[in-house]
Amino acid sequence: MNQFLRYLIAQAYNNAWANHRLLRACAELSQKEFELATRTSFFPSIKGTLNHNLTVDWFYIDAMERAARGDEPHPDYCAAFFEPEEPFAACADLWAAQKSSDQRLIAYCRQLDEATLARDVGILRDHGLMLDTPARLLAHLFQHQVHHRGQVHAMLAGTAIEPPQLDEFYSRGEAEDRAQDFAELGFTEADVWGE
Repeated sequence: MNQFLRYLIAQAYNNAWANHRLLRACAELSQKEFELATRTSFFPSIKGTLNHNLTVDWFYIDAMERAARGDEPHPDYCAAFFEPEEPFAACADLWAAQKSSDQRLIAYCRQLDEATLARDVGILRDHGLMLDTPARLLAHLFQHQVHHRGQVHAMLAGTAIEPPQLDEFYSRGEAEDRAQDFAELGFTEADVWGE
């Protein structure tokens, strides 16, 4: 497998790992702190920000999966992925849905090959059909997740819950530091790196 494909797989695993760490911390909040406490950010609550991250994941993952199968773009993306805008009120339910979405993204990245990377992904938007490559859409999706996780991380700093460290990656010498998280997620170092 070429290094770029392996990198995309590692990014998908890292995305799931970071979501796991962040949502585990958010699960310690009271429902009021999670849902109703006004925060300073693009979305005014932790619940709103995390729901946005998830629904955008659904939208792009669906588009990439459809393209990989040779299917047409989703005909009604607004109703399918963004109505309601915040589908989960409770952190536990959102966490379970995010984990499922993260597993889909990992599976998508694991099946990538040169031919799939070369095919355009079609997405219907308000202004019409948008075509882009899987590599560009994945870069966008990973960055989108990082951006909004950072906002939630900052919002957590205003609570009694300590924000988790999210800027760790995969240094060989730190495998023991991530072993518990990986065990909880069912990941192995070999899953990530193919070693």
